[in-house]
Amino acid sequence: MDTIVNFFRNYVVWLTIPEVTVIDILEIVIIAYAFYHIILWIKDTRAWALLKGMIILGLIFLAAVVLKMNVVLWVFRNAMVVGIMALIVIFQPELRGALEQLGRKNFLMNLASFENQRSKNERYTEKSVQAMIKAVYDMAKVKTGALIVVEKDIQCREYERTGIPIDSEISSQLLVNIFEHNTPLHDGAVLVRDNRIVAATCYLPLSNNLEVSKELGTRHRAGLGISEVSDSLTIIVSEETGFVSLACEGKLYRKIDADTLQLRLREASRRVAEEKKIKWWKGRVDSEEKNNK
Repeated sequence: MDTIVNFFRNYVVWLTIPEVTVIDILEIVIIAYAFYHIILWIKDTRAWALLKGMIILGLIFLAAVVLKMNVVLWVFRNAMVVGIMALIVIFQPELRGALEQLGRKNFLMNLASFENQRSKNERYTEKSVQAMIKAVYDMAKVKTGALIVVEKDIQCREYERTGIPIDSEISSQLLVNIFEHNTPLHDGAVLVRDNRIVAATCYLPLSNNLEVSKELGTRHRAGLGISEVSDSLTIIVSEETGFVSLACEGKLYRKIDADTLQLRLREASRRVAEEKKIKWWKGRVDSEEKNNK
């Protein structure tokens, strides 16, 4: 009994509940609100991959401190200032977009609706998937060139701003009409997000991959380029051959059929993709490429 009393007297009695004022509560709410929405913003941009890379570098730095790796610590110290400046330059479009969103009057309403959308289990309904497939292969039959970016987790806000806002439900008729020859919206890419066609005539970054076949034009290089800077799926319809290609994860898969495209769109529609199906699909596409060759 004396042991218990001494324990409370030595270690517990001095613990007191700090005085909490209204200002303290307000500070906690503001900081929590800011951190929460910063994380949401990071999750939907290329900064999410950057954050994971910074965590890895932080672990390396911690290991260097513990193991007293003086050379590694010297490299970290000298690269810190240059690295921060480089990050500001690289992610200037994302930072600008975040500040623009912060200044909008309907910012809170946008966040609320954003949360409702992100809470869904599927990004794209079966109706949207079938509409995209029908539009793609209808255009392929008549050799109408098309470029459709299907977003997943990373939103392409930077490239959305280069196009013309559409904000319409996904339908095969609308997609075909957008890419029809000699129409104002046919040039550029269509951006698709959460069952909506958000913009058309978007300009995409061109890939610098030297392994890309010389017979492929700007449309294929743009589709491959956007897949290198985001996790999106990009559907490309060739105007010369009518073949349908798919760009994802910095790779280009050519001459895909409707069943393969449907499988990939269904995988993209789910928040958590099944790795086994992805590996199986990749193996199937590789075998198809070999057969085509």
